[in-house]
Amino acid sequence: MSPPAYRIVVLPGDGIGKNFHRPEVVAEATKVLEVINASSPDFELKLETHKFGGAAIDAVGEPLPPSTLKACQEADAILMGSIGGPKWGVDAKVRPEPGLLTLRKTLGLYANIRPANFASEALLEYTPLKPEIARGFNTVVIRELIGGIYFAARKEATVEPDIGTAWDTMMYSESEVQRITHVAAQIALSTNPPMEIHSIDKANVLACSRLWRKTVTETLTKEYPQIKFDHHLVDAAAMVMVSNPKKLNGVVLTENLFGDILSDESSVIPGSLGLLPSASLAGAPSQPSPNFKPTPGLYEPVHGSAPDIAGKGIANPIGTILSAAMLLRYSLGLDKAATAIETAVRKVLDSPSSGGHGLRTADLGGKVGTTELGDKVVEALKEVL
Repeated sequence: MSPPAYRIVVLPGDGIGKNFHRPEVVAEATKVLEVINASSPDFELKLETHKFGGAAIDAVGEPLPPSTLKACQEADAILMGSIGGPKWGVDAKVRPEPGLLTLRKTLGLYANIRPANFASEALLEYTPLKPEIARGFNTVVIRELIGGIYFAARKEATVEPDIGTAWDTMMYSESEVQRITHVAAQIALSTNPPMEIHSIDKANVLACSRLWRKTVTETLTKEYPQIKFDHHLVDAAAMVMVSNPKKLNGVVLTENLFGDILSDESSVIPGSLGLLPSASLAGAPSQPSPNFKPTPGLYEPVHGSAPDIAGKGIANPIGTILSAAMLLRYSLGLDKAATAIETAVRKVLDSPSSGGHGLRTADLGGKVGTTELGDKVVEALKEVL
């Protein structure tokens, strides 16, 4: 019997994902996946590349071509580079971002998971906070991704009636809040003892947030009594994140807009956006086990397309490589392979270089290039395996 084959769609994206001069961070992650593929006779990873984002607009006039959407719908998992850039800015007739929103909505990717922690203790010197405050920071932000103000009714200022007036609406249903709470609970239960859940809202002002707080409380109390949880107003949580972030260690659960902001804030604490991965899932993740159930998902680094450094070969590929590890764990159930990648990354970041510490790209004040760092991770991964 032939081993199971997993179809992985790769969307290189724009800027430092893949530009006209050279493929950058996504190429390093695919190299790592190819090593994993070659190392095991128990499964096969089939990688295929499709156009998406600004690159697709340039090629075919739209950010999400039907062939790309079809491939993503049929895939076991998707690895994506960041999209967008000045070329397709807010005044452009066709922009990349609507393609991403359509992809998320069509695939039902309602749960965004962003871990924010130090991939290596050696990175403490790069945190914008005092090292003694940041040390031990370990948070996973769970953001509802296809509801709220980004997806409900809106009016542009250029549309009649009331030219010059624009509005957006925030809307959530009880069932939407329940399902994202289930995801947060499953992530919390992945550790022993379970992580604490910190639910973030603006219940003192917003009706939507009052529904959010009530539903989170009822769901966790009735279904997950073993998990501790509390509630924070979003402005207070933002202050805590930069003054004493360890108070939010555990799972931070919140809606789309607040999650967009807080996940970026938390991502900076470990030293660089270039270090951190994310997953967008269509269901609560199953823990790797003999009864593992695959969870369709899209995986990408938390940073943007960084057009100012595109083509220079200096971008940090670690966030994309760690996103590939999350892909293996959550969508394919290959926890051993995912852990091997994470171990290899830690070894490279910890290994002494000529400067006296681990290899560093430009975002961390170093001079190591994208390809060189990716090659070092590949070397370390082969040793780990």
